[in-house]
Amino acid sequence: MLLSMIKRMSSRRFHGVVGLAAFVLLGVAFYMEYQMGLEPCPLCMLQRIVFFFIGLVSIFSALTANEKRRQWFSVTVVVLSLMGAALSIRHLYLQHLPVDDLPACMPGLSYMISAFPWQSVARAMIMGTGDCGEVVWTFLGVSIPGWTLVMFALMAIVNVWIAFRSGKQDVKH
Repeated sequence: MLLSMIKRMSSRRFHGVVGLAAFVLLGVAFYMEYQMGLEPCPLCMLQRIVFFFIGLVSIFSALTANEKRRQWFSVTVVVLSLMGAALSIRHLYLQHLPVDDLPACMPGLSYMISAFPWQSVARAMIMGTGDCGEVVWTFLGVSIPGWTLVMFALMAIVNVWIAFRSGKQDVKH
């Protein structure tokens, strides 16, 4: 029953669901930051940016694109999801390094932006800092970057399916 319903769903609805999921995940991230007091590290910030763009592209596709353009939006979301997955994998790698092997901790992002050249800030954000190696929260034994990796993978899989499902016309429901 559920599988047949999923097969009948239009790509427009799938994009709407992916976009909504991305913005819900951002809401969860902001809740964790402002209500639970978990300070995001540079890699967390980059993953948030990727979720924002996935949400933006998906919602834009759901609201405006025709079926052919929606395939290109799906490919864009897949590329963004793979970028986010790479950031999550780097984050997980840092979390599993011994403390002595972690990169040096750096000042807060706002200070870095005001005091360092943008190239240094970008490199620190992409490579991660010592802050990125700290596991501050887990659910079912999986840390935040582990869950973001799962979500990026799901978003990529859904969008590959949307882009390449054979012969399906966009059905209005």
